[in-house]
Amino acid sequence: MGDQEFQDKVVVVTGASRGIGRSIALAFARSGAKLVLASRNKYGDLSEAAEEVRRTGAPVLAVPTHLGKSADLAHLASEAKREYGRVDILVNNAASNPAIAPLMEVDEGMWDHIMNVNLKGCFLLSQRIASIMIEQRQGCIINMASVDGIRLEPGFVPYSISKAGLIMLSQGLARELGQYGIRVVAVAPGLVETKTSEAIWADEKVRDERIKRTCIGRLGTPEEVANLVVFLASEKASYITGTTVIIDGGKLAS
Repeated sequence: MGDQEFQDKVVVVTGASRGIGRSIALAFARSGAKLVLASRNKYGDLSEAAEEVRRTGAPVLAVPTHLGKSADLAHLASEAKREYGRVDILVNNAASNPAIAPLMEVDEGMWDHIMNVNLKGCFLLSQRIASIMIEQRQGCIINMASVDGIRLEPGFVPYSISKAGLIMLSQGLARELGQYGIRVVAVAPGLVETKTSEAIWADEKVRDERIKRTCIGRLGTPEEVANLVVFLASEKASYITGTTVIIDGGKLAS
């Protein structure tokens, strides 16, 4: 295990079965945290992620959760409180983007799905978990936004809108929850090489074009994003709240 900075801290991570979420969960586990992993898939990816966390020696609870269903979110919060008695850190990482299409071709079902999972779900879960944190007078919520929420990416307009909303949600929560010792930060990654984003980076032409739009000249890794999230949740970042931290290899600067 790592430096044990999060010894006895309870961390809830959504979308934890793969990619960035799984890397975030493992990074916290190696630093001594107790984990609650949430994902839609009860078996397969979620159980495998839980087992990988368990191998670090960290306690872990896996809770099948659909971010678009309010009953699931209430269950997730209550299970975390029941199992550990508290929640110190919430990472709203789960997201969906089924609509890679011109905005005029996006139907109501696509729109609702993206907004329900990417924005409404994060809002409702943050309310539930923040209620626990208010009792503790301490906590940290990290919302995984995107550089697409800062600068529009053609073909991903509903996704970009949902992530822009998440950035505003983070600011609003930070203003209201700061009095209780709760920090709220948005993280905006650029293109990260995960299974979820494979439809983008697997196309060699698209991949090369995206890489050219970074200063560093490569795509990001889940581990790099996880390292940032762990830092932001730590005492080293105790004066950071209500802002968006970009990790995009220089995409916005290029």
